Amino acid sequence: MATTAPPQPKVSRPGAVREDLKRKRPLLGYRKSRADRWYTHLALFTVCVVVAFPLLYAMIVSTQGNAEFFAYQLTPGNRLRDNFDFVWNQRQLGGYLWNSTIQAIIITVGKTITALLAGLAFVHLDFPGKWWIFWFVLVTLMMPTEISIIALFQIVSGFGWGNTMYALTIPFLASATGAFLFRQHFANLPSDLSEAAQLDGASPTQFLWKILLPLSWNVIGALAVIQFLYSWNMYLWPLMVINEQSAQVIQIGLGTLRNIGGGQSYGPLMLGAVIASIPPTLVFILLQKQFLSGFSISSEK
Repeated sequence: MATTAPPQPKVSRPGAVREDLKRKRPLLGYRKSRADRWYTHLALFTVCVVVAFPLLYAMIVSTQGNAEFFAYQLTPGNRLRDNFDFVWNQRQLGGYLWNSTIQAIIITVGKTITALLAGLAFVHLDFPGKWWIFWFVLVTLMMPTEISIIALFQIVSGFGWGNTMYALTIPFLASATGAFLFRQHFANLPSDLSEAAQLDGASPTQFLWKILLPLSWNVIGALAVIQFLYSWNMYLWPLMVINEQSAQVIQIGLGTLRNIGGGQSYGPLMLGAVIASIPPTLVFILLQKQFLSGFSISSEK
């Protein structure tokens, strides 16, 4: 008597199983996922509009006159050319921009160099009192500039640096924040780098230039953005040490745009503020990747 083999279970291919799962996926869940994404995008768009509205409104006001401004008009006006002529040609806003740009570049480069050297010294060099000096640097982080501004003013006046770029830049060429930032960055690098450099006979300067510097571009970019913005937004110190209008910086120059013909004029003032925000915005855009990467926390050693 012939026997028949029992039926074998049907084995589906992996691709066929995935296709079956796709066909059996509930349509309601898919629609719910799309709805969630729609609400999320709407919320993010609303937040972006709220954050960007002051800048957008300033750009609109920069094209208006006082009559349009007090009428709360939310559309661009026809006074942009007149406002720009007043701001750029009559009140010499370009000179203020140039002074602030030179000041910010000198301070940023100087602070970066001194911070690099301080970080190298605190991590890879041994000298008496190193930790005491490091803790003293940390203490200076808690001291605002206003505490020492009178002493700085007396020192600058004693050197005869009034109304010069020396007074705007030299007192700010060192940064406790930068020294701490580079100290932490160099401490997180593998210690084998320093030992290998010593075995190869590299000097501290060669070790910094050829090994540490290529590994620190992100930190340099982050520090550069912070220090450029800090230098660009200085107000109290330039107001104290600079008396000549031609040597002033942009933050002081914006104050000259408030009055036109004995009255308050908002169009030129907003146009000047928009123009003054262009250089720091460009710096942030150019160094955005380095700025975000410089403060990222990594477990790699």
